[in-house]
Amino acid sequence: MQAEYRSFENPAEGAWSLDEIIYRSPSGGLLDVVHDLDALRERSGAAWRLLFDERAGARDYPDRSGVWGKREWVLPAIAEEHIVSLGEGNTQLLPVKRLGADLGLDRLWIKQCGHTHTGSFKDWGMTVLVSQVNRMRQLGVAGRQGKQIAAIGCASTGDTSAALSAYAAFAGIPAVVFLPADKISIAQLVQPIANGALVLSLDTDFDGCMRVVREVVEVLPIYLANSMNSLRIEGQKTVAIEIAQQLGWQFPEWVVVPGGNLGNVYALYKGFEMLRELGVVSGTLPRLVVAQAERANPLYRAFKTGFATLEPMVAGPTFASAIQIGDPVSMKRAVRALQRSNGIVEQASEEELIDACARADRTGLFTCPHTGVALAVLDTLVQAGTIGKHDRVVVVSTAHGLKFTDSKVAYHAGALAGIAARWKNPPLKLQAELGGVVDALKARLGL
Repeated sequence: MQAEYRSFENPAEGAWSLDEIIYRSPSGGLLDVVHDLDALRERSGAAWRLLFDERAGARDYPDRSGVWGKREWVLPAIAEEHIVSLGEGNTQLLPVKRLGADLGLDRLWIKQCGHTHTGSFKDWGMTVLVSQVNRMRQLGVAGRQGKQIAAIGCASTGDTSAALSAYAAFAGIPAVVFLPADKISIAQLVQPIANGALVLSLDTDFDGCMRVVREVVEVLPIYLANSMNSLRIEGQKTVAIEIAQQLGWQFPEWVVVPGGNLGNVYALYKGFEMLRELGVVSGTLPRLVVAQAERANPLYRAFKTGFATLEPMVAGPTFASAIQIGDPVSMKRAVRALQRSNGIVEQASEEELIDACARADRTGLFTCPHTGVALAVLDTLVQAGTIGKHDRVVVVSTAHGLKFTDSKVAYHAGALAGIAARWKNPPLKLQAELGGVVDALKARLGL
């Protein structure tokens, strides 16, 4: 049982070991991790279900990890001592009946990917990448400059840098992160700082940081950790496996996911497709919905042309800062996922996404702005009749709302320019005396 790199667009171009430091094929295309499906089919679909269910309830790591409990489908050759795990995965698939009823849906779930170690779905992919780098360092694999891998680096709008910094620190590997200056929340900035990463704040946007880090890894023995590295996809695809597992090994009809650099979209497709190919789950693949912010919507624009053109754009400022990406690395991957899952792309305005966050929070959630994009798009599609009342729908919540308290505080204070804040709930300022308090309570509670 083995896995290897192959060209995403032209698999016949060649194959490379996962122990090689390679990010693109010789023709310049992205790579994909390809598994030996014939070897995996030696275990029946029922046997895989039983194994994965047993590991989900395990006491010890790595089996207890939602990623490493599926390690034969991720990095089948890695030794246990090389695995770097911080308890990622196995997060709740939360039935949200009150929010679902408010949106007009009978069966709505939120996949809480922000309820993991660093507060975002990035942990699923980063555990795989850092584990593989740990393996290569332990085996003495030389970098492109003939030296051992000295550090792991990434460009980030926040969440990727947090995940890389934590996992690298846990493994004792230096991390370098390239962040766009003044464009991420304080909570996101402090995570890599606290974990000891070397933080470079660059006077550019995410796409500019991505350009710099790609140039840096060509001249220094620093391993690239961005989602163009297909190892990340291998971990993130286990989110799809978890969703099916938590639904009793069934597919939902729809999965709605925020889209920025778009690797997560392809990862979800890849996980669902492996489940079907290996006979673990039967039926039609879920239809994927990519939700983009209106100010950073290159995939939406391409979708409206039937994917006749795939053009980058200059992304504008958005509350959903982690998906403020105008030139997604995984655009072609996302297109394949959408075409093979009969998927669609929709967008949300700034007011729609921030209102959707507040609306969901009033039902007991605490959503990030990116999940707000997905919820706003879901509302649009339900109102249009595209998604039916009785359809089973999963929204992938990509990060924890605690990372974005600044925008939430400003929303409820009515301090966001151009935003009416329909669901704002500011505190009542009262004198500390009984009469006024009682009158306020009667008025608010209808007593």
